[in-house]
Amino acid sequence: MDKKSQLNRIKDDFINSQKVLQAIGDETRQSILLVLMATDCQTGLRVGEITEQTHLSRPAVSHHLKILQEAGVILRRKEGTMNFYFINIRSKIGLLKNLVTDIDKFLEDFY
Repeated sequence: MDKKSQLNRIKDDFINSQKVLQAIGDETRQSILLVLMATDCQTGLRVGEITEQTHLSRPAVSHHLKILQEAGVILRRKEGTMNFYFINIRSKIGLLKNLVTDIDKFLEDFY
């Protein structure tokens, strides 16, 4: 693949990864993700449990969970009136892998 094609591919990768990059770029959302990663992916956590572990307000946690969910980084499981949030193991974070791989391939010629 020529350099121009590689750059176009990287540009597409950036565009496709934009929502995920914005979602995980925030320190507060990173702390929420770390809390969720420390739990069983199948079970998940409720907003109150995340609030306790992050020391954020309930509305703040809900706001950040919504952004992460819209970006495809986390999922929500509903049981009656309870919502459980967990990391989406098939998430769009894989797009970041593609981005890094394509950049790495592009830079190989310089090393």
